[in-house]
Amino acid sequence: MSTETQRSDDELREEVTNFLRRNFPQIQMHGGSAAIQHLDAEAGEVTVALGGACSGCGISPMTIQAIKSRMVSEIPEITTVNAETGMGGGGDHSTSPSFPGEMTRDDESDEGPQAPF
Repeated sequence: MSTETQRSDDELREEVTNFLRRNFPQIQMHGGSAAIQHLDAEAGEVTVALGGACSGCGISPMTIQAIKSRMVSEIPEITTVNAETGMGGGGDHSTSPSFPGEMTRDDESDEGPQAPF
């Protein structure tokens, strides 16, 4: 077993941070922010919090969709991406917007617009 195949939590955190900076400069250009809220390297799971202008932005669901699909394909150690925008208020951290193709609580498909990036 090679030590190079297993990155430390700090190295993986840096990779995810660099991914967000490299792939989504438009978030910052539009007054938003993206930060790692939680990272579980062992489980391959990361939670990204979008803040600033992203909290009320109508296209934040598309941004989240792009983050999810790109991150798992570009960073092999990441298998699950959760994202939060702060929308929904209260202390419920499980609140997140729906994404095209996902099933809603009523088991109806949400075929929304695709991400432009």
